[in-house]
Amino acid sequence: MKLKGITNIFFDLDHTLWDFDKNSALTFEKIFETHQVAVNLNDFLKVYEPVNLRYWKLYRDNQIDKASLRYKRLKETFDAIKIPVSDDLIHNLAQDYIQYLPTFNHLFDGTLEVLEYLKPNYNLHIITNGFHEAQQKKLVESRISDYFKTVTNSEMAGVKKPNPIIFDYALNLATTTRHESLMIGDNMEADIMGALNFGMDAICFNYHKELVTGSIKQVTSLKELKRYL
Repeated sequence: MKLKGITNIFFDLDHTLWDFDKNSALTFEKIFETHQVAVNLNDFLKVYEPVNLRYWKLYRDNQIDKASLRYKRLKETFDAIKIPVSDDLIHNLAQDYIQYLPTFNHLFDGTLEVLEYLKPNYNLHIITNGFHEAQQKKLVESRISDYFKTVTNSEMAGVKKPNPIIFDYALNLATTTRHESLMIGDNMEADIMGALNFGMDAICFNYHKELVTGSIKQVTSLKELKRYL
């Protein structure tokens, strides 16, 4: 069913347009080789990915700061797989990870097709909890920055999704209203419930095919957005 009255579409970036897991794996492969860290990449990622999600939730909830996020997710992962690494090496890996992550720019299948489809009829925007320096590089290096009229990140707004303040900040920047706006993202708490509780409509990009309850709109591929828009 086509949505009516929508003029502005806000996308999350990581895990929605930009294939974070794939790009992150390639980044770790590079920096482990550079620093001669003897670790099986698959074994590392199996532990790291849920650890990283947990620390991002703590960061969203203002329980840790950026520096702690970057250090502790690596420290906890190496401890769990019983590979001894020095604090200096962890800090170097954390710094190199941020530096090299935007150099890998795989997008989800259908990203460019959907952005081309939407751009003539909607104003497109980004709302991200990611760090400014990394997110801007991702948009530019993946050659999608020109599709978006505004980019709101949590450092600009002073809060993170799902806090309503960041949605209000983004809408003011885009000079639109919540009733004319739609949020598209993968994270149920930050993107979908954050937008819905703010009064914006939302569509969950459920690429991980988890159970979505209630009447929440969802797609499992970006191309399915054409059903709604």
